[in-house]
Amino acid sequence: MKTYAGIDLHSSNNYIGVIDEQARRVYTKRHDNRVDYILKALAPFKKSLAGVVVESTFNWYWVVDGLQDKGYKVHLANPAAIQQYDGLKFTNDQSDALWLANMLRLNILPEGFIYPKEDRAVRDLLRRRMMFVNQRTSQILSLQSMITRNRGLNFSGESVKNMMDFFVDELFDSPHLRFTAKKNLAAIHFFNEAIKDIEAEVKSQAKLKKGFEMLLTITGVGDILGMTIMMEVGDISRFKGAGNYSSYCRCVESKRLSNGKSKGKNNKKNGNKYLSWAYIEAANFTKRYCPMAKKFYQRKLARSNKVLATKALANKLSKASYFIMRDQVPYDPEKLFK
Repeated sequence: MKTYAGIDLHSSNNYIGVIDEQARRVYTKRHDNRVDYILKALAPFKKSLAGVVVESTFNWYWVVDGLQDKGYKVHLANPAAIQQYDGLKFTNDQSDALWLANMLRLNILPEGFIYPKEDRAVRDLLRRRMMFVNQRTSQILSLQSMITRNRGLNFSGESVKNMMDFFVDELFDSPHLRFTAKKNLAAIHFFNEAIKDIEAEVKSQAKLKKGFEMLLTITGVGDILGMTIMMEVGDISRFKGAGNYSSYCRCVESKRLSNGKSKGKNNKKNGNKYLSWAYIEAANFTKRYCPMAKKFYQRKLARSNKVLATKALANKLSKASYFIMRDQVPYDPEKLFK
């Protein structure tokens, strides 16, 4: 008789639930987050287990790797797509674990992608780079605002990024403003170095795989953006079509319609925020250097705003890159924007 296991994973502990083919409970217990405890609990069911479901929380790597190393068939549940019956009056960790197992039994489990262990470290390094870029941008905007507010001057982000302390002394009379501005500059310079170091490390450890090399033919996509997309995508064949991929990249509008009327919004956080960032970056670059992309952007801008126009261009690029990766063909702006 087959059995099915679900693990409701938390930061310091987990709850394991095992059911049989008739959905009868055969094991329920809470454990500390140690692989040996989980393996010991599942050992009596190893021969009968059809699969083990682990919830895709922020800390799933260690348990999935530990189970796979011991030969268990592991499924990663997508929590954003899981819904229990709304009429339930009481739920807890036990019911959550059993529900994960039961969805596997019923073959209705919404699954996430288990990213290959050997590539995860480089992918996470690129994610840290994105975090540092965002933090640097926050510091740049803060300093730009201070300069504009106190001096009525406008400096580009690039000029602020490379500004030196002696220039701050010339800008501000107040010692307090100079002190604050220099702290902004110190943070900006720190992030500049951290970003450069990460880029050098990534380039020394990874290169674009065949199938992703053509991404570099897209105007505005360089080595780092190309590798970011490659690392986040993993296997392009896991997406059924360009629309599915674009939705995963958060490049489509989140809306719920009924009879042509809006009935609210779906979960706009579904998908991959890192790919969303990558395609927004690509859109910002390509609208500067590609006349056809610029024309498309301006047409959208005339009917909306900068954010929506940039998002529309990012959506175009994400769909184009799907075919580029799938078919291994170069980017053709004529096909995309005609």
